[in-house]
Amino acid sequence: MTINLTLLIVMGAMFAIGLYLMLERSLTRVLLGIILMSNGANLLVLMTAGRAGQAPIYEEGLDAAEYLDPLPQALLLTAIVIGFATVAFMLALIYRSWVLARQDELTDDEEDRRVAAAVGAYDPEEDAEIASETSEFAGTTDPNTGTIRPESTGKPARADRPQRSEAGEH
Repeated sequence: MTINLTLLIVMGAMFAIGLYLMLERSLTRVLLGIILMSNGANLLVLMTAGRAGQAPIYEEGLDAAEYLDPLPQALLLTAIVIGFATVAFMLALIYRSWVLARQDELTDDEEDRRVAAAVGAYDPEEDAEIASETSEFAGTTDPNTGTIRPESTGKPARADRPQRSEAGEH
């Protein structure tokens, strides 16, 4: 089996650039990264197929090593379909993001910012304190599990939800 060095270099560059693009916050760059990674994977499957050979149809007098293995071709077709479906899904996400927010870039939410601002070791007591301050319940922290047990704040029940009786009827 001969290895084409040019295809290996191109495949490695596709994987490297695709991985770099997928780590960006812009959804369009993530889409381009997915396209490059899927094409790099297609080249990888193509390289594992080996050299070209005869079609896998029986001919008398032809050695078994002369035939081409059809499995890498089937895997390549499957990889193309999976890549196409992933690209279509990402295009739908990009379009929806553009319609809703008029931007292509993902933004941090409050939890991401809180985690990014935390420096040092994880402190479950501080986390429970922050969670109890921001939630609509005042709670006590279970010392064994570190979870917050909510206690009612005396707020009236929401009017838009039907009340349940003791028997479970609406």
